[in-house]
Amino acid sequence: MERNQFRIGTFNLNNLMLPDREFYPGEAHSQANYLKKLAWIGAQLDRMTVDICGFQEVFHRGALKEALHRSEYHQQHEIVMAEGFGRGPGVALATRLPVLGQRVYDEFPVESILDLEGAEIPIRRFSHPVLAVDLALTEAIQCTVFVVHLKSKRPMMANGVDRSDPIEIAKGHARSLIRRTAEAAALRFLLMEGLRDRNYPVIVVGDVNDNHTAVSTQIVSGQPPWERWPYRKKAPVWDVLLYQVKDIQARLGYGDHYYTHIHNGHYDSLDHIMVSEEFSAQNRDRIGRVTYVSVFNDHLFDQTLLEDSIEPWQSDHGQVVATIELNPPLSSRPQLVER
Repeated sequence: MERNQFRIGTFNLNNLMLPDREFYPGEAHSQANYLKKLAWIGAQLDRMTVDICGFQEVFHRGALKEALHRSEYHQQHEIVMAEGFGRGPGVALATRLPVLGQRVYDEFPVESILDLEGAEIPIRRFSHPVLAVDLALTEAIQCTVFVVHLKSKRPMMANGVDRSDPIEIAKGHARSLIRRTAEAAALRFLLMEGLRDRNYPVIVVGDVNDNHTAVSTQIVSGQPPWERWPYRKKAPVWDVLLYQVKDIQARLGYGDHYYTHIHNGHYDSLDHIMVSEEFSAQNRDRIGRVTYVSVFNDHLFDQTLLEDSIEPWQSDHGQVVATIELNPPLSSRPQLVER
């Protein structure tokens, strides 16, 4: 009998790579810290207990495989990976569900390249690859999961400048924002191919490096239609809209404790799961719905209030898990009996 629900998560691993290899100049995991990192990741995964998980900041497939083996629940998950560029990290997906196909996107689609006042912005590729994996949720339902990692908020500084100069820092932040929004627009173009005019479920998981109300994040998800529009005008917008599981959870309960990263006293939600209308409870033709969202952030703390620091084997991000309940097959639904 097919399961009527599945759990999907996103997990920024914070530089998972084999020991004694530099991930940044002068930074590497010792053998002892590497083993602690594997054990910690395995323990977090056993708390998450997901059927599908998207990972960011994966340098080596072998390291991820070892981490999964530290988890009782995830040892048999299949790994699909998109290698990083040069010496940079990649993204990956681990799943217990059958993999039907996969694609890796490095370059922007030509149609998505931006221009401003007639001048083309010279950004043509993602900072990290975009991974798309086609999965069989059941024998009858297929789904595509995108694993993404957009450009960070870290300022992109020009060579030879004073890195403490406030003007140069401002310009560096502007460069990062331009790159992140360009990546978001290119990702949106890729998503539209799967969303427009199709009754086909799509899920995006990953670190988009901004909160759910940021312009770059809303470029990825799309803007909801104005409430006062007629249905015929709303329907095409709903067709290509992605729904934040954070917002879905907020409608189900009274609390909002959703943050996945703390930097310099700022609590942010950088890690997201977005679902297409096929999993929206408001859609009368849905095939399922998000029923619960969990955020595993109890290892994070505000370093402006404590002198402690996060252990080097832990992640500086929280993990997000969404439980999605599928509609029962028509044959198993109760039938009305005429009297």
